[in-house]
Amino acid sequence: MPNPSSIADDREQQLNQALEALYFAFRAVVAKPDAHLADLGLARVHHRILYFLRHRPACCITDLLRILGVSKQYLNRPLKELLDLELIQVEGDARDKRVKRLLLTDRGRQLEQELSGEQRSRFERVFAQAGAEAESAWHRVMALLADPEFD
Repeated sequence: MPNPSSIADDREQQLNQALEALYFAFRAVVAKPDAHLADLGLARVHHRILYFLRHRPACCITDLLRILGVSKQYLNRPLKELLDLELIQVEGDARDKRVKRLLLTDRGRQLEQELSGEQRSRFERVFAQAGAEAESAWHRVMALLADPEFD
């Protein structure tokens, strides 16, 4: 009969391997974009802002704070840097002048495409090799990991 302590140790090791796989995979996915950002004096937070503004056009600051899960204070500096570099612009909302809409400039869209394009290409190559079933399972696992119900 298997030792229950040994089974628990084996499971913990499997879960540790899953954590390590997530860490190393994430590191590989962000390596090239991070290097490109560093050359520009920017960081990963700038990429996240550019990404979400591209995929949620005319997002307001409040929505961006919610999406990123950060405070206004945390977001203030990177937004100012992106504005100063003319990668984003701020416009008042047509209906409510208190609301500020964030938009990518042409330069901002181009940079986001360069940064995220490499990541999309990596995913495309990996999913092609892993197969449709593995891709579907990966999406399911990521959705469950992101689900707040598991907290």
